[in-house]
Amino acid sequence: MKVKLTDRFCANIKTETRTEYFDETATGLALRVSEHGSKSWTFNYTLGDKRSRMTLGTYPIISLAGARTKALEAQMAVADGIDPKLTVAKGETLQVICEDYQAREGKKLRTADWRKATLGRLVYPILGSRPIRDIRRSEVVRLLDQIEDERGPVMADKTLEIIRRVMNYHASRTDDFNSPIVRGMARTKPKELARKRILSDDELLAVWKAAEISGVFGDLVRFILLTATRRSEAAHMRRCELSGVDWLIPAERYKSKIDHLIPLSSVAQSLIRKDGDLIFTLTGNFPITGFSVFKAELDKASGVSGYRLHDLRRTARSLLSRAGVSSDIAERCLGHVMGGVRGTYDRYEYRDEKDQAFEALAALIDRIVHPQDNIVPLRASNG
Repeated sequence: MKVKLTDRFCANIKTETRTEYFDETATGLALRVSEHGSKSWTFNYTLGDKRSRMTLGTYPIISLAGARTKALEAQMAVADGIDPKLTVAKGETLQVICEDYQAREGKKLRTADWRKATLGRLVYPILGSRPIRDIRRSEVVRLLDQIEDERGPVMADKTLEIIRRVMNYHASRTDDFNSPIVRGMARTKPKELARKRILSDDELLAVWKAAEISGVFGDLVRFILLTATRRSEAAHMRRCELSGVDWLIPAERYKSKIDHLIPLSSVAQSLIRKDGDLIFTLTGNFPITGFSVFKAELDKASGVSGYRLHDLRRTARSLLSRAGVSSDIAERCLGHVMGGVRGTYDRYEYRDEKDQAFEALAALIDRIVHPQDNIVPLRASNG
């Protein structure tokens, strides 16, 4: 979309889907606005027959005037037949340094491929083309905020650790570079990385009752408990993934990268909206987001706090055991890959066993949230 960008427009623009607003003043300059409110500058250009895009920085760290100046410098490089990405700080962009780090240190790292994919997916689109020496601490904080909002605090910390290593690597090889990463930027405390929190029966009752009157987010919370899924897997559920009462989460959306089949209990089925492709949505066009805001409201309504949405999955696993489900089947209900020969060759999906397990889970939850009074009152004596 082409508009005349102004300071007021840049400050106030909001969108429900990621949108690029191209500046009428500076050719190739665009303001990218995400549905989560983050904003970044890009410069789009054609060199030879190849169309390319480079990131100039985030807004408001880089103002409109600053972005136009950077775009003009990039235009001049293109006019001279030079790729502007190569003129940035003599090639010392964050992406270039990351790739150099991976080339030299990657073979020593067991998770090298995962780190490379994480950088490409979460970091490069925002900060990849920025000169590493110009990246400010506030820019890293904004990036971590976005990752935490969309993917959770643990993923934000894992990304921070990758950036920290790259920054330290570069600092050890140059004379005048100081890393912007400092203590206190992590989103979790070390002891929180291996959490054991599950809801007690009283907490589960309170959360469930509050969720019943909390709209789409409340439905999502109950659905997570009934299916033992992760929040992103449930929130991005689509009708096309359903076949009768079976929900097949495709491999590309599941952590293990293997299709995961969940036979939905009758209670879980009752939470499926009747129309539209997206199941848990506020607009009909995008999956529900803003978990932290909705979670805070649910905490206030239920009087229960100190837990995360992922703790509901752990709670469901504990309830499966209480319901008499064997450990093997309970682990399969959670989509955990079985080790050894069984995990390699046993492709039977245990559909019927999982169906019984999820119904047992729903029945146990029902007994917790609808407790029966087992006390029989004594009749009054006539004597």
